[in-house]
Amino acid sequence: MKPLILTCFLTPEFLQPNLADIAIFPYFEFVGEPLPSPDELAAYLGSRTSSGGPRSGGHWSDFSGYWDRSENKDYRDLSLAEFCQQYEAVELWFDTRPKSQLQLIWLLDYFRSYPGAVARLKLRLLRFDLIGVPTGGLGDERPPLVDVTNKELATAHSAWEAYCATTPASCFAELGKDLSALPLLRPVLLELLNELPSATTGLGATEIRMLELIGRGYSLTNALFHLESLRQTRVFDQWHLGYLLDGLAFGPKPAISGLDEALRTISRENLRDRQTAYQRSELSLTDFGKAILAHREDFSRHNPIDRWWGGSHLTNDNLWRYDPVLLPPAKWRT
Repeated sequence: MKPLILTCFLTPEFLQPNLADIAIFPYFEFVGEPLPSPDELAAYLGSRTSSGGPRSGGHWSDFSGYWDRSENKDYRDLSLAEFCQQYEAVELWFDTRPKSQLQLIWLLDYFRSYPGAVARLKLRLLRFDLIGVPTGGLGDERPPLVDVTNKELATAHSAWEAYCATTPASCFAELGKDLSALPLLRPVLLELLNELPSATTGLGATEIRMLELIGRGYSLTNALFHLESLRQTRVFDQWHLGYLLDGLAFGPKPAISGLDEALRTISRENLRDRQTAYQRSELSLTDFGKAILAHREDFSRHNPIDRWWGGSHLTNDNLWRYDPVLLPPAKWRT
């Protein structure tokens, strides 16, 4: 029997009939927004009910393609763990990006309670990102395949609990542990921690990098959003990058100017109009933005902070910082 693939990205390769019975990708990304509640996650992963789940799509089986080809299409209303037990092997294809590794540790933590499913799990050791891989791009060779053991499950459980905690302290502590069972996890934790506000600027790595690029003349959002090799940060997707720009432009003391004013009132659900507004923006640094880049000003001392980092709600009164050690609010507040 062909395997089931659980993946961070539905590359066209997975839709080829010789690779898998079916490929499924998670709905949740776990960055930039409040984490789903345990009830939401349980409804998503559990058996389909008549009402479905609480979010768009609602059930794990809604995030796939070509169900008509699957030998097990009649079982798609089962819980994910029960569905996995219809296969001899379940391959986990999760690449190097932070959101992909967060999805992986969440799923591994879920499977801990289902030994029948764990016995079928195999982890692909990817060294590349799946996004952008064309049909046939994987070639005849496949990334190494290893069994999922108690060591991988324990590492995932500890890391997922740490990310869901109400402060980043537990995630920072994970860096002192043996994470070798999941070799892509340590660099991802560092990337995530770097998105906490800096001790000197009050901004995370992506915000600072966008200010640097705007200051160098990259005034259009297409470059900021889509040229990852230029931006050099990978935590946020296009829409969350836009929300970061909103925060830099529309606070009491903005760091950038030129962001389309319509974005103040266009709802986040209206992606089409938001994209149009971003595309007609032409950005530049304010004097305050230049002072931040020179480390003479702290963005958070002049503007409200209200954002989520995993399970941590960051506000001006609860602003954890990282630069490059973790600093609780009481350590830097004067």
